[in-house]
Amino acid sequence: MPFKFEKLIVWQKALDLSEEVDKLTKTFPKEELYILTSQIKRAADSVSLNIAEGSTGQTNPEFNRFLSYALRSNIEVVGCIFIGKRRNIVTEIDFNKIYKMCEEILVMINGLKKSLN
Repeated sequence: MPFKFEKLIVWQKALDLSEEVDKLTKTFPKEELYILTSQIKRAADSVSLNIAEGSTGQTNPEFNRFLSYALRSNIEVVGCIFIGKRRNIVTEIDFNKIYKMCEEILVMINGLKKSLN
């Protein structure tokens, strides 16, 4: 593995989140394509992308800043699934699955941020 981020379990979990969100959005109605579908997919992808970008060749304070971006994107995914649930396009099962994934990623990002200080 040539890149530092590839070894990070939190990055791997963030990739899993992106995959789950992608599967979920395939079930969304077409009228949500440029609204909630786009928003949640960009937020989910942003988690892993910010972890990767911040980890490579950056100082600890710089990495910490990118981890904060990843954390915010992770929370945005949670906000999106709440909206989807309210619109009756996210089932309770899908909501719980993605919510738990986001919760785990939140804990891991916070732990990684603390280890950098």
